[in-house]
Amino acid sequence: MSSKVVVTGADGFIGSHLTEALVRAGHEVRAMTLYNSFNSDGWLDSCDADVRGHFETQAGDVRDLATCMAAVKGCDAVFHLAALIAIPYSYAAPRSYVETNVIGTLNMLEAARAQGARMLHTSTSEVYGTAQQVPISETHPLEAQSPYAASKTGADQMALAFHRSFGTDVFICRPFNTYGPRQSARAVIPTIISQAIANAGVIQLGSLTPTRDFSFVKDTAAGMMVAMDRAPAGATLNLGSDFEVSIGDLAREICEIIGVEPQISTDEARIRPTASEVERLWADNSRARALLDWTPAYGGVDGLRQGLRETVEWFTNPEHLRLYKAGRYNV
Repeated sequence: MSSKVVVTGADGFIGSHLTEALVRAGHEVRAMTLYNSFNSDGWLDSCDADVRGHFETQAGDVRDLATCMAAVKGCDAVFHLAALIAIPYSYAAPRSYVETNVIGTLNMLEAARAQGARMLHTSTSEVYGTAQQVPISETHPLEAQSPYAASKTGADQMALAFHRSFGTDVFICRPFNTYGPRQSARAVIPTIISQAIANAGVIQLGSLTPTRDFSFVKDTAAGMMVAMDRAPAGATLNLGSDFEVSIGDLAREICEIIGVEPQISTDEARIRPTASEVERLWADNSRARALLDWTPAYGGVDGLRQGLRETVEWFTNPEHLRLYKAGRYNV
């Protein structure tokens, strides 16, 4: 991997962990964050002391081409993670997802192409829709079931089109449901943990039957880093644990770790439209294993339990838990 890299979305959940890992691996990192008037660098402000101050921060917006050009200038590698990701909010504001996820990705591709930089484009397992066969390989049809998934499908196709049309050195990493410390309040695992702790096991969720393949954030970051070195241009690679669990069983497992009796009920406001709910996701990660020599350290049922324990430990810090407003549903 090149020694000078830019990470878009570095202020987010996965981006902050990736930035930490890159700095610790000795790379010179430019962390692109979303401009705001609060002088906040998001989750980068929570990075460990040995990392803070050892990366360059550039505030901006991927919707602005000039910002993207400036971010990539002088860099040989681009980790493009910046995106709007909340599925429920994509029902309310679909245009903003197209502008950020599709146009933003186009801007980063233009910048990478102009600089001659290698680019990792971050996708999502949501582009597959409900599994038509399991485990889901990269050849599975793309069946977007939400505006979010549709915007990411468009971004993926734009990345592949740049490779095919212009020879741009770009490839796609497709993480399944990444979780861990710092994850957004709108994701299911922080939702379960924060409610279970604050309400002594009383939890409100949407549908309990869908299954997901949960990948611990350290595995996702490690997969992205090795992919930058080894992934062929134009490739698409799943990053998942090759293990599925239902949302209901996940909630019960988390309550057991916390030490509370689960009292789970359905909140109608949290249920997705019927045709938009992805019922099953289970990653076939054999291509990443073969091409990258990458294996998830937190794979399988034992790996999931260990990852959940580490995540619960982070959330039990009162300074972290208070950020999640357990009594409010976050779209």
